[in-house]
Amino acid sequence: MRAERVDQPIDHDQAVDTLRRSYAAVPTGEPVRLAKRTSNLFRPRSAPRTPGLDVSGLNGVLSVDPAGRTADVQGMCTYENLVDATLPHGLMPLVVPQLRTITLGGAVTGLGIESTSFRNGLPHESVQELDVLTGSGEIITARPDGEHADLFTAFPNSLGSLGYATRLRIELQPVGRYVSLRNVRFTQLEALTDAIAEVTATRSWAGEPVDAMDGVMFSPGEAYLVFATFTDAAGPPSDYTGQAIYYRSLRQRTRDVLTAYDYLWRWDTDWFWCSSAFGAQHPVVRRLWPARYRRSDFYHRLVRLEHRHQVASRIDRLRGQPARERVVQDVEIPLDRTADFLRWFAGAVGMNPVWLCPLRLREPAGPGSARSWPLYPLRPGQDYVNIGFWGSVPIAPGAADGDVNRTIERRVSESGGHKSLYSDAYYDRDAFDRLYGGDTWRAVKDRYDPDHRLTGLYEKAVARA
Repeated sequence: MRAERVDQPIDHDQAVDTLRRSYAAVPTGEPVRLAKRTSNLFRPRSAPRTPGLDVSGLNGVLSVDPAGRTADVQGMCTYENLVDATLPHGLMPLVVPQLRTITLGGAVTGLGIESTSFRNGLPHESVQELDVLTGSGEIITARPDGEHADLFTAFPNSLGSLGYATRLRIELQPVGRYVSLRNVRFTQLEALTDAIAEVTATRSWAGEPVDAMDGVMFSPGEAYLVFATFTDAAGPPSDYTGQAIYYRSLRQRTRDVLTAYDYLWRWDTDWFWCSSAFGAQHPVVRRLWPARYRRSDFYHRLVRLEHRHQVASRIDRLRGQPARERVVQDVEIPLDRTADFLRWFAGAVGMNPVWLCPLRLREPAGPGSARSWPLYPLRPGQDYVNIGFWGSVPIAPGAADGDVNRTIERRVSESGGHKSLYSDAYYDRDAFDRLYGGDTWRAVKDRYDPDHRLTGLYEKAVARA
């Protein structure tokens, strides 16, 4: 079967040409930024002095090949639009990050994760090839092998410092019309990590297959794993886009059913649980809050307004409340260190709930070892748990802003883990280079961006350039 066009044909060549012209128009020495309406970054950045790169024509799905289970997708296409194109074929990407407006290019250059990651790894591991606008202004097609394999392997976690993806070919997987869920409670964290190890090894729990797995810790004595099975036969599905709130259901139900579409976006409606900060979980407010604004990109817009105008911070000061430090992180901890890390985090930081998402780099289809990714060097064959915590904590008297984040960074490193770079980072350059493949990054940077026109990785992640 031939690949099918999606919606109206897209003039991809014209869109790439527009991007290249906008890149050429950026004066030498000025920072290069994308001109896009949405962002899932939590790192404040310096204000741009020049127009951003024109990526307005790079937000679509070029084709879906149902027989070959692949899709050709433009770099700025959101997963929301991608899923809309693949679900009618009974297919989905191998990993669908949990927020609708994350772009495919963003998930590859900045990492992404979700409940299928215990068997499918990270989004970049399902990429077969990608076209990249490099710092030299060229469009390079990079594949796992061949002339540009160095760019292919260094692109994940490069955060736009090595270039921008304009097209990606990715693998797809079958998915049923529904997703059957089992919410399993654990009162001991070691029992939870043992269950993760068992499901990762057997792809099943209590005799039933497991296609996806994630969870939530409310406290060290109350945590849940959600075992999901893709199916075409299920009872009436639940709806968590209205008054009901998904994460609360883990405490209320042992079994549940969602449509495949609602399962993929189950966390987006309330931005996990962060919508409570805006009052959106209060029953009265929720009835008045338009459903079209109960989604992560709208909440993120409110956060950006707060960063700009500091309204809540001013109110807190007037009420005599201490200043607060933003603690918004996703960290990967080896499975055998996860229970200890969670107990430490509960005592030292005290934020709850936290998200739990098991992860293992994808196993090769044939003989050979798993590919390594030098800018985010997780160990092949090692089980990890992504732990996500998003909020703020009071700044203790005498403490500096960033102290809590620095303490978490140290603990993550001591635990043999890594942390994602979409939010605040405080590493010195030597530690950063050691943790995030500095030598590899510099070699690839010098080859594909010899004049270093694109902002460096450390400058983006730590210096907030």
